[in-house]
Amino acid sequence: MYEYENQSEIFLIKRAKKGDTKAFATLYGRIYVDLYRFALYTMQHRQDAEDVVSEAVMAGFLNIRNLKKEEAFKNWMFTILSNKCKKKFAEQSRTDCELKCDDIGSGHILTQEEELVGSQDLHNALGQLTQGERLIVTLIAMEGYNSSEVGEMLGMNANTVRSKQSRSLEKMRAYLE
Repeated sequence: MYEYENQSEIFLIKRAKKGDTKAFATLYGRIYVDLYRFALYTMQHRQDAEDVVSEAVMAGFLNIRNLKKEEAFKNWMFTILSNKCKKKFAEQSRTDCELKCDDIGSGHILTQEEELVGSQDLHNALGQLTQGERLIVTLIAMEGYNSSEVGEMLGMNANTVRSKQSRSLEKMRAYLE
């Protein structure tokens, strides 16, 4: 039997590709907070964030055999998660459900994970952005991806990502002032 907690990411990915659920669970445990934080900032609602993270993890587990570069696991999971967020946005717009920024923090007690992700002002400023703008800002500013990586994830040119990021940050700045 393997000791998973102290194993390298590459070892765990190779095991997970062979169907080892404990190895995948260990990988997931290492990035859960980052995935949830990204989803919460992007979706602006706790339940939606939990849903898309669950969907992304299930898709990741079912498709881990398709991961070509083991060292790109985290990036690959964020690509899956951003696609799940986009799909959720599309479903919501088809059913005329509007995201409400004040769903976060008004009327309910924040969980520990929600407290990790930042202040109410930041949530409100992110709420001023479109879904696509929130995806770009959260991937770059909060998860540390560069514009080329985000462009690859979202199917955009890196220059387009940079200009959208700049406009989005300006919107947020104007709101916060």
